[in-house]
Amino acid sequence: MQGHQPLEGVRVVDLSRVLAGPYCTMMLGDLGAEVIKVESPEGDEARQWGPPFAGGESAYYLCVNRNKKGITINLKTEAGQGLLRELVQRSDILVENFRVGTMERWGLGYEALKELNPALVYCAITGFGPTGPYKDQAGYDFIVQAMGGIMSITGEPEGPPMKVGVAIVDITAGLFAAVGILGALRERDHSGLGQRIDVSLLEAQVAWLANVGSNYLVSGQRPRRYGNAHASIVPYETFKARDSYIAIGVGNDRQWQRFCQLLGREELAHDPRFATNPRRVENREVLIPILQEIIATRDGEEWLRLIREADIPCSPINTIDRVFQDPQVLHREMVVEIPHPTACKVKLAGIPFKLSRTPARISRHPPLLGEHTAEVLADILGYGADRIASLREQGVL
Repeated sequence: MQGHQPLEGVRVVDLSRVLAGPYCTMMLGDLGAEVIKVESPEGDEARQWGPPFAGGESAYYLCVNRNKKGITINLKTEAGQGLLRELVQRSDILVENFRVGTMERWGLGYEALKELNPALVYCAITGFGPTGPYKDQAGYDFIVQAMGGIMSITGEPEGPPMKVGVAIVDITAGLFAAVGILGALRERDHSGLGQRIDVSLLEAQVAWLANVGSNYLVSGQRPRRYGNAHASIVPYETFKARDSYIAIGVGNDRQWQRFCQLLGREELAHDPRFATNPRRVENREVLIPILQEIIATRDGEEWLRLIREADIPCSPINTIDRVFQDPQVLHREMVVEIPHPTACKVKLAGIPFKLSRTPARISRHPPLLGEHTAEVLADILGYGADRIASLREQGVL
């Protein structure tokens, strides 16, 4: 479906690299914003983070850079800094994830840029924020998973702390950045003014500790690791069937009663140790072995069929290949294939938000390094071919 998109007419200057910032700007691009990805002449380092590669581009880079135009500018040069100022004057949003103080050293910090464009929405993504005792430290997803607490509650109870299998802090920081940007755009509709948005990896991590963080703040008790179990809901974990592991989530007492019935153990539903969720949580060490012994008597698919028929949430433990072959995932267009200039075609994860009237869409492949430099300088800044060639010779592009 063609037509207007929610962010049509909004221009984003994207100075970010690797994951958090590019994920944020990709979502803005999915919603129709014109995203100009500005890289150094050496390129986003994520381009080299492989294998695997497709057409010379890493899968890592491809996953977060669709719907962008790609240009190169050497921001360490005065001419390159001047180019960026010109782009900012013609743009709505700037996103960067340099270390604290880098943009200011180049004369490109928010205070300087808002003098050129008071309506600019400027989003800075850093490891720990622009103030505080850690502000000058480099921040990586893995390091912040350790510092922000998620590793302490992930893994088997008696095992070592464990990171999440994807760069979840980067991804959530990108999500929070996109939310902040959209909020600032909405406010600008009333005031006509932009503002600075600060998002840090550490603050993102602390924010989504969610119920686990809240449990500590309320009780003062340090949370522990539960492996695949849940701190506050029982049974809500993986079980070993005769041939495979399955996930079962009994979320309330009505489901518990149905679960006991299908297990052929209705007396468990009325046992005062297990009749309510708080009691099941209190007595999990007694209950879970009972359930595990029963579930081990049948194959996983048989249990999943019976549990689904009882309208209780459950699932096989899908490997990634099975995820991307899942009929629901395919039906919801969460696997897309798009043309690419060097790889012929690339497969990407689809867009997770579906808008009924102004749908998001993928209209551009992740750009090659500097693919649109001449186009952007000509169409947006009005540069002629000779001037662009001269900038290339000077090492500005």
